[in-house]
Amino acid sequence: MLTSYKGLMIVIDGLGDRGIPGFGGQTPLETAETPNMDRLADAGQCGLIDPLHPGMPVGTHTGMSLLFGLPRKQALKLARGPVEAAGIGFNHKENAIYIRCNFATLEKSGQKYKILDRRAGRIDKGFSQLASDLGELDLGEGIHACLHPATQHRVVLKLSGDHLSHRISNTDPGNHYRTQGLLTCKALDDEDSDAVRTAAAVNRLTDLIYERFAEHPANQHRVAQGLLPANGIICRSPGELHNIKTILQHFQVSTAVISGEETIFGLGNLFGFTLFRDPCFTALPDTDLQKKVATALAALQNHDLVFLHIKGPDICSHDQDPVSKRQLLSKIDDAIAPLMSESLVIGITGDHSTDSNSGRHTGDPVPGLICGPQCRTDTVRTFGESTCSGGGLTRIDSSGFLLSMLDHMNRLENLKPEDCDFFL
Repeated sequence: MLTSYKGLMIVIDGLGDRGIPGFGGQTPLETAETPNMDRLADAGQCGLIDPLHPGMPVGTHTGMSLLFGLPRKQALKLARGPVEAAGIGFNHKENAIYIRCNFATLEKSGQKYKILDRRAGRIDKGFSQLASDLGELDLGEGIHACLHPATQHRVVLKLSGDHLSHRISNTDPGNHYRTQGLLTCKALDDEDSDAVRTAAAVNRLTDLIYERFAEHPANQHRVAQGLLPANGIICRSPGELHNIKTILQHFQVSTAVISGEETIFGLGNLFGFTLFRDPCFTALPDTDLQKKVATALAALQNHDLVFLHIKGPDICSHDQDPVSKRQLLSKIDDAIAPLMSESLVIGITGDHSTDSNSGRHTGDPVPGLICGPQCRTDTVRTFGESTCSGGGLTRIDSSGFLLSMLDHMNRLENLKPEDCDFFL
């Protein structure tokens, strides 16, 4: 009788990196002390994982949705705004446009806004008060807006009303914010009247928020403490919520997710996974790794597959702090020791690579490993970007990595016609 095994995928956000000059050209992972990951690499198979397409950077929502089994064609259309909205409790029955926003520190110059800090110093206190005090704003033409806190500096903008469209541009200039400043929201098609109307509403909201937040007591308090004020928002990735289904649902794999990041919870809500939250599970390097591991062990009792997501290394890379990333990777390795089991299929990879030199996501493939009962082995003995390039998994995409795990768990049968939509 065929034995089915439980699976655990440890997703280290922003795991892959580029060579750091101060590390002799090696990456934080390659220089970190990771005996447990090395042991798994030695006993299993390794490879390099392209989240979507070789050389193409992706965001967390895209990279994680693919690891969660979302078909490629749907992942290409998945916007971050609706994912964040799902993470804080909104559902597809709401008729609205959702936009992912950052609280930011802005400075108005004429009709333009300079972005002094895209994350308002990674504000983590007072942002809920700012959002609630704003309330629901009437932007005219039957359009209403409200902000809902997400993780740290992130908020979800909900636009409600008739004849709205998500076919609008971002106001976030990304890594070019120092030279471009805040962008004007525009319709992607000038002849799309709904998009033109929606973009104009976003621009009106930008001005209103700056006016109201500039003198807000929470910001005055921050300035008095020498902190940056959260006096504006920058917007990106608008979209609507839809019903979607992943390969894990298709194959009836009961799935649990452990994280401290609302984007991950948003995807989990959309896909019908069991979510494990805890105040000590944060999206920062200070997250309680030991409690996350204990929660993973408990979740494995009642679920076929458990995702343990750790955001901290990505934050270190965005802060251009490879030393802290290396230290955190070693802490993660130490924390996962209780998870080492000969009866469990374990996968380790990341949702994307993040370069600690520049602080941006890159299209570099992410190292990955799979280890489990009766797993093939290869010649890789240590877990790192360079070593994994010669592994038996070769170079595959995130969907292939998930399928390889499910296959090692003995959860797959021969391909049937009804499966095909999930592999396109």
